[in-house]
Amino acid sequence: MERFLRLLHVVVKKNKNRLLHTFKEREIMADLTVSYLGLKLKNPIIAGASYLTADMKTIKKIEESGAGAIVIKSLFEEEIQLQQFKMDEDMVKFNDRNAEMLDFFPKLEHAGPEEHLMWITKTKETVSIPVIASLNAVDLGTWTQWARKIESAGADALELNLIDFPEDFKKTAGDLEDDQISIIRAVRDTIKIPISVKISSNYTNPLNFINRIDEAHADGVVLFNRYFEPDINNENLENTFPFNLSNRGDYRRSLRFTGLAAGHFKADICGSCGIFEGNDAIKMILAGACCVQVVSTLYRNGVSYIGTMLTELNQWMEKKGFTSIDKFRGKLRKDKIADPWTYTRAQYVKLLMHPQKIINNYPVL
Repeated sequence: MERFLRLLHVVVKKNKNRLLHTFKEREIMADLTVSYLGLKLKNPIIAGASYLTADMKTIKKIEESGAGAIVIKSLFEEEIQLQQFKMDEDMVKFNDRNAEMLDFFPKLEHAGPEEHLMWITKTKETVSIPVIASLNAVDLGTWTQWARKIESAGADALELNLIDFPEDFKKTAGDLEDDQISIIRAVRDTIKIPISVKISSNYTNPLNFINRIDEAHADGVVLFNRYFEPDINNENLENTFPFNLSNRGDYRRSLRFTGLAAGHFKADICGSCGIFEGNDAIKMILAGACCVQVVSTLYRNGVSYIGTMLTELNQWMEKKGFTSIDKFRGKLRKDKIADPWTYTRAQYVKLLMHPQKIINNYPVL
């Protein structure tokens, strides 16, 4: 017996590395790679644009936690216009001074937008995962000019962050959509890198607008954007602007339209808004999304939580016997399921047919 144990010890020692390698291979057996915007991602979890992606230390942690890609914090029209305003202000600051004061030259420095471009370049040099820039402009000239600059800075792709709050009472929904499609087409004609379009769900018919985005040759669409909402402080009689994160379950609207849209367009679908856990990401992929963007869960749980989400995804795939993302992506999109009403009227029908089953879940006062 003692001789057998010594022999076993020798065998284990000789094959220790091979056994450990085999264990690790089993631990990461599932193939999590996906294609998004023509870019190869090692997994479908993308860190979305936020203040977290405007700090190099955090960006490195995001990569180390296993994110498949990163979206740099958005560059906004207001930042670009502020730069121009400051420059104009500095240039005329001393116009009313006399010739004896020519020593007072304006102090011109790099402003936010130019630093943003350097930030993109620095991020590309620092991480090995795809870097997607994000732009939110107003004027068509700003969209195209800065899209070109962002491409030159080295971004792998550009996300057009479409946020348009209507202020003109005479402008129709069709007018707003036409303007945005014109922006997408202009940017597409200006740059060669892939573009995605991040939209809200506040369109009369989101499916029609997604179709128009696809026809404008965007490479992807992100469903959906989350707005910062204003509030009012009753005591101070002033407007406030709280930093409101997504809540658990907010992904369901994105899930609905992903399930309806998947399979009908060339553009890739990326799920966003309220994706907190690996299970939420799984649901979005089952509905037909290529990948998902996460932000709020990183604020609440820390950027290392990406690793937890990937573990949950891996374990679920192993449990279900799926060896790759493609094996289950879109498995539960509308055109692949038996009930055609699942993403439209199912919940209303169930409530009408069996109201007591739902009502019993809540206390009646």
